[in-house]
Amino acid sequence: MTKLEIAVFNIESALLAAKSGADRLELCENPFDGGTTPSYGFLKTVSENISIPVFPIIRPRGGDFLYSQAEFKQICYDIELCKDLGFKGVVSGILLADGMIDHHRTTQLVALAGNMQFTFHRAFDRAINPLLALETIIATGAHRILTSGQVPNAFDGKQLIQQLIHQAENRIIIMPGSGVRSNNIKALQAFTGASELHSSARLNIHSLMQYQSDSMNEEMINTLVDVAEIKAMKALLQ
Repeated sequence: MTKLEIAVFNIESALLAAKSGADRLELCENPFDGGTTPSYGFLKTVSENISIPVFPIIRPRGGDFLYSQAEFKQICYDIELCKDLGFKGVVSGILLADGMIDHHRTTQLVALAGNMQFTFHRAFDRAINPLLALETIIATGAHRILTSGQVPNAFDGKQLIQQLIHQAENRIIIMPGSGVRSNNIKALQAFTGASELHSSARLNIHSLMQYQSDSMNEEMINTLVDVAEIKAMKALLQ
């Protein structure tokens, strides 16, 4: 059965996604930065309340994927924390300034993860040569790559995703993600042959605050998951 991973950005979304049929969660904060490392409180609460596999993203900031030595140390500490809390996997990755995969430091991270699975995240979509990047990531020992096919929407990148899956030959899982919804997930899976797919099923809702200060000139929006969308995608994959 094809697996469905859901990216969640807060505890309410995590609880809803787990109850709605997600096979696995990618745990993130800061959706408008593309996802950054969850706080200790978020990690701890999820570890105590959710039984399906959860993979926290380990990304110290938004922006690029070129990290200083201090940022690399921070990534290492966060991976160790996830291991201590009993998570089944982590999501991370590092590039070099020339767009190549940072093989040396990514290999260190995979080793540090130990028995946790390691997903190389969409830093892959910023790599200079996707087919060479695939081989480099395989050599690190990572278990999967999350990719949109080096374009914003995975359905538009389906040709490259299909090519990556064929080249990988089951040495690593290629997981399409970004813009994956119930209106395209079945066609994307059929075209690429992917065994796992990734979606945020994001739903923006207005704040439940009864009082909001007009003088602040801001729209209070919360990010949750669309339960109906998750159920629809799961049904299509079955």
